[in-house]
Amino acid sequence: MFGTVVVGVGIAGLARIQDLMNPMPSSPSEHLKLLGFVSRRSFGNINEAKQISLEDALKSKEVHAAFISTENRSHEETIRMFLEAGKHVLVEYPLALSAKAAHELWEMAEQKDKVLHVEHIELLTEEYKQLKKEVAGKDLVKGTLHFTGHVLDENKSGFPAFSGIARLTWLIDLFGDLTVTSATREKQKDKNYSRMTVHFQTANK
Repeated sequence: MFGTVVVGVGIAGLARIQDLMNPMPSSPSEHLKLLGFVSRRSFGNINEAKQISLEDALKSKEVHAAFISTENRSHEETIRMFLEAGKHVLVEYPLALSAKAAHELWEMAEQKDKVLHVEHIELLTEEYKQLKKEVAGKDLVKGTLHFTGHVLDENKSGFPAFSGIARLTWLIDLFGDLTVTSATREKQKDKNYSRMTVHFQTANK
């Protein structure tokens, strides 16, 4: 069995805990053993999963891998700690808040001979797979991707572009490399409203 810990117990972290405690029959996750979860908040136990300290998770020889499901801004530091401790790491998208930091983390994982895997779960859904089939072989002339959500804490989530970066990877996966041609941001603090509009061009303009 491969010992794991989940770091962060928001929506994604709780889903990880649930999946690890109830693996699908004959799936690779049957070989993973959840040894506990790490959180800044005090929970005790969640669905029989016990809370352990970050220090214990890093030191434990039984922990082979960490599933990181914290806010975006803390990804880089948490990944570094677990790689330094000789653990494999799976992290929710995005890996870090800058390309420079991401490259450093990939290099660090290679040096430590550890797996660093970034999971973008939306690209594995049936809806997305169907969308990819529908656009295959077609030329994009013009299109719009619009999505809404709650206003996020920039101190935890990073610049607003990171709130939507998972959606932008849809476009790159579907249509290849994109170039930003313009970007604007509108804020209405009194209404707790923020909107970012970005225009892209494909490689063939």
